[in-house]
Amino acid sequence: MAEGSISRRSLLVGGAVTVAAGIAGFFVARDTWAHSTSTIAGANGYGAPAPAASGEVLSALSQVPVGGGIVLAAKGVVLTRVAADWVKGFSSICTHEGCTLASVSGGTINCPCHGSQFSAATGAVVHGPATLPLPVIPVAVRGADVYRD
Repeated sequence: MAEGSISRRSLLVGGAVTVAAGIAGFFVARDTWAHSTSTIAGANGYGAPAPAASGEVLSALSQVPVGGGIVLAAKGVVLTRVAADWVKGFSSICTHEGCTLASVSGGTINCPCHGSQFSAATGAVVHGPATLPLPVIPVAVRGADVYRD
């Protein structure tokens, strides 16, 4: 072998180390990013709409079906109606990669981007890839309307 040339073994070892470092870096960066965006409130990341102001009417109660819910993307809220007089509020932004949630059906809040599903009653992850629950948004039923609390 000529002086200054690289052996095949050195090239393979160097390539393997580079690939392993790249994979490790990807997972560290992904987990760091996910952690930094897990609390949607505050930075209002992803270009998400600003949350509704406290006391603002979010919807007529009649628009939120019992056992279902509605996505109010412009207000950054998903409203679910667990029982006739029990409405829950959650962020309308998926905790996986920040997509706007699309629908409420079959007891889950559904993300169209990667298939994550969250419990309509608790906001807990039912089906990944999301690993963090939806942030709760306090709401209250007053008369015939649902308000940001």
